[in-house]
Amino acid sequence: MASNKTANASRKARIEEMRRAEQARERRTRFLVIGLSTAVVAGLVGFGSYVLLKESEEKEQKAAQAKAPVKEEKSWDAKKLGRDHVTKAVSYPMKPPVGGDHSQVWMNCEGDVYKKAIPEVNAVHSLEHGAVWVTYNDKASDGDVKKLAEKVGKTPYSLMSPVKDQAGALMLSAWGKQVTVDSATDPRVDQFFTKYVQGPQTPEPGAACTGGMAQ
Repeated sequence: MASNKTANASRKARIEEMRRAEQARERRTRFLVIGLSTAVVAGLVGFGSYVLLKESEEKEQKAAQAKAPVKEEKSWDAKKLGRDHVTKAVSYPMKPPVGGDHSQVWMNCEGDVYKKAIPEVNAVHSLEHGAVWVTYNDKASDGDVKKLAEKVGKTPYSLMSPVKDQAGALMLSAWGKQVTVDSATDPRVDQFFTKYVQGPQTPEPGAACTGGMAQ
């Protein structure tokens, strides 16, 4: 009998020890899960805060760009630029034109990059819809042309084409606005896009940039 009681007591002790060990493991696992969850939540909160801060900074930067004047920009009185639809050629006083009478059909300007020259009368209609027109001549480097084409391709309400007889190697035009830039990385490129893609100078904001003329 004594031997059986001893064996039972020993077995109970082992079982109790196993229970305590299992409970300890559960506590450690619980603490580990809580710790990892806390770390993940903290990381997500931190990342979310970083993203929100970055977005806020970008908005502030764009707002500042939109308010600041574009260095060496040329302007024409938008109200004095003709807006009649015509079926004949138009002689524009600037190259590329930044407004005036134009064709009733616009050039597609949903980030369209044209490899050949396009009709001015159609491009001007695109400017009336709030597009920015990027142009270049033979003096522009292949690298600059490629980078600007990439930017235009990502930007609705913009288009790009060569204009062989323009004065500057790289030029940006909007309705009543124009600037010659030094390179694709010139900060005025981003500023001009920020200010004038569907900007306040647009005579017909929100008008279509698709369904027009394609090359």
